[in-house]
Amino acid sequence: MLGTDLFKGLQETIPEEYKQKSEDELRKRALEIKRELGNRLFIPGHHYQKNEVIEFADTTGDSLQLAQVSAENQEAEYIVFCGVHFMAETADILTDKHQTVLLPDMRAGCSMADMANMEQTERAWHKLQNTFGDAIIPLTYVNSTAEIKAFVGKHGGATVTSSNAHKMVEWAFRKKKRILFLPDQHLGRNTAFDLGVPLSEMIVWNPKLDVFEGEVGKIDEVKMILWKGHCSVHENFRLEHVHALRNTEPDRRILVHPECTHEVVNASDYNGSTKYIIQKIKEAPPGTKWAVGTEMNLVNRLIQQHQDKDIISLNPEMCPCLTMNRIDLPHFVWSLDRIIQGSPVNEIKVDSEIASLAKKAIDRMFQFV
Repeated sequence: MLGTDLFKGLQETIPEEYKQKSEDELRKRALEIKRELGNRLFIPGHHYQKNEVIEFADTTGDSLQLAQVSAENQEAEYIVFCGVHFMAETADILTDKHQTVLLPDMRAGCSMADMANMEQTERAWHKLQNTFGDAIIPLTYVNSTAEIKAFVGKHGGATVTSSNAHKMVEWAFRKKKRILFLPDQHLGRNTAFDLGVPLSEMIVWNPKLDVFEGEVGKIDEVKMILWKGHCSVHENFRLEHVHALRNTEPDRRILVHPECTHEVVNASDYNGSTKYIIQKIKEAPPGTKWAVGTEMNLVNRLIQQHQDKDIISLNPEMCPCLTMNRIDLPHFVWSLDRIIQGSPVNEIKVDSEIASLAKKAIDRMFQFV
């Protein structure tokens, strides 16, 4: 699977005219095309997208939710996915053959998803099998490539989301003694710890060096094998940010995503998925004070939507997810225009064999949550 730095070579270059148009011109054109295509067009928008794009979304949500809703919308011929590459792949896996999934900018990738590729995973699996035998089941966060989902599907595992990770880890432990958790070590660690697995029974696998990291201890007692991957955004929330707020504003509640490090999650008041964070703020009493540890576009949107509450980012120097922000208004309108012209760009098409195996991993998750 190609990394985000290589996606640029897979797409046409956006014509300069789109970059030169005013925001009003682009907005007007987007509305015109939406009216013209009607139900033939469906635009899912991830929570982390810019407001200039979210404005045109037919629905907003997390990655898997958007892929599911896209699959349910049988009328839509074109799905212009406003998110990142792995999300559009999942939408293509779940939608029907008559539906075309498009990503406005192929450079919109995910650094976490790129931290696990097939070559690394096959190599790791071979070595882990030699160490532990047939006592491992793989789980992968949905924030992974179609190839990794396919690998997991092939080996009897399943996908997980940040909302259902607890249920899926419990399911996996009923199947096997150990779990290989890809590609986000923090979600895996935080979830297993919540379920009573001590940190001493978790170990990190470094895919670049093909070795375990840290103190191994008694290898037979290892239950969680955590892939050395992470979200570049959520790792920017640090324990020093929590301590600073505890010292200066002890009444400000701290709410973070479980992609943050274990130290940050453990020191916070609440942690949960994007959906959980949105709901928690929505239900909070007026006048309450919150520091939120997640992507900045979403934090800013929560601030705008809940002005009766005092909301800040846990990290005052945070910026939005850079790859998610590749989807901007010029690329979005260009993508819509090309549909009208009969020559869509940046179609996301997953190989049929990979898609079939990946769907097995996704379907196993759907069976148990």
